Amino acid sequence: MFKVLKQEGRARRAEFTTVHGTVQTPAFMNVATCAAIKGGVSAFDMNDDLRTQVMLCNTYHLHLRPGDDLVKKMGGLHKFTGWQKPILTDSGGFQVFSLSSLRKITEEGVTFSSHIDGKKIFMGPEESMTIQSNLGSTIAMAFDECVENPAEHSYSKQSCDRTVRWLKRCKIKMDKLNAMEGTINPHQMLFGINQGCTYDDLRVEHMKQIRELDLEGYAIGGLAVGEPAEVMYHVIETVEPFMPSEKPRYLMGVGTPVNIIEGVSRGVDLFDCVMPSRNARHGHLFTWNGIININNEKYKDDPDPIEVGCQCPACKKHSKAYIRHLIKAGEMLGQRLTVEHNLYFYNTLMEKIRENLDNGTFEAFKNENIVKLGRRI
Repeated sequence: MFKVLKQEGRARRAEFTTVHGTVQTPAFMNVATCAAIKGGVSAFDMNDDLRTQVMLCNTYHLHLRPGDDLVKKMGGLHKFTGWQKPILTDSGGFQVFSLSSLRKITEEGVTFSSHIDGKKIFMGPEESMTIQSNLGSTIAMAFDECVENPAEHSYSKQSCDRTVRWLKRCKIKMDKLNAMEGTINPHQMLFGINQGCTYDDLRVEHMKQIRELDLEGYAIGGLAVGEPAEVMYHVIETVEPFMPSEKPRYLMGVGTPVNIIEGVSRGVDLFDCVMPSRNARHGHLFTWNGIININNEKYKDDPDPIEVGCQCPACKKHSKAYIRHLIKAGEMLGQRLTVEHNLYFYNTLMEKIRENLDNGTFEAFKNENIVKLGRRI
């Protein structure tokens, strides 16, 4: 299922084989929260022009609208969206726990109010697994408690223990669902999530506990929520030695191009973040020389593409001046083009990372680009 092809330091070049195709890692998973990339980008755009390998969809949002039962009736997310490659669905845990004023946690699960209409909803490990089974994703994430940083050590410990108990229930339920007749994807994989805030002892102990369940992959959660980048890097370095080397490692919700390169150098295989599409919709665009703001006055009569030599749909056909005009005018096409550029940039960044890992030159690639990619032009 997961084969490490080469390694340079802790950085890994691998292949992750799923029922919906093989993912070349390290890889970035493009976030399609409600089964679509915000900005008018379709599954066919991602497949044909943007070099996407994995699409990520949101369990919480799809459960509320249009409803996972409807998605199952339509044949699952792959048929519903037209995307035929791997799909990862998160568990809904992060979204539920972000509704701090609208939820109540018990051992069984969480009762919360819908952000759409206020309707009371209950979600626990079994419910999350059932929803994700209805969606038919390739990879399902375990239902966990995402504790905000900073948090008291005592509560973080209680939360970690509860998350382990919930994970065991997730595994039991998924095994039952995969064995049922009529299940859309009977080969659905389950990834566990490491928690523990920024406490080294909790992170390590929690990782030791969840790896005993021999899941198909493991994620590091609860980061990129406001803590300094160096703290995040420290947590990865602390946890990584205790993560199974023969399983994919996923850093949830991260991040900038610099974060990704630093994560790869610490042994991470999979990433996701709303940043490339969200920033693009506001005109903040990633290039190999740094980050530009297309709204700036200096681009209003610039005839060049966002980045000379870029082969994304926006750069092949349009100038910065035109794209700036579209953004300023509030035209939807402007958001579509900028989102396409940023997603293309992220996916080709991962290609270059893999190429340099193949060639044994990743460290040199990191040193050459780490400063440039993080600067604002």
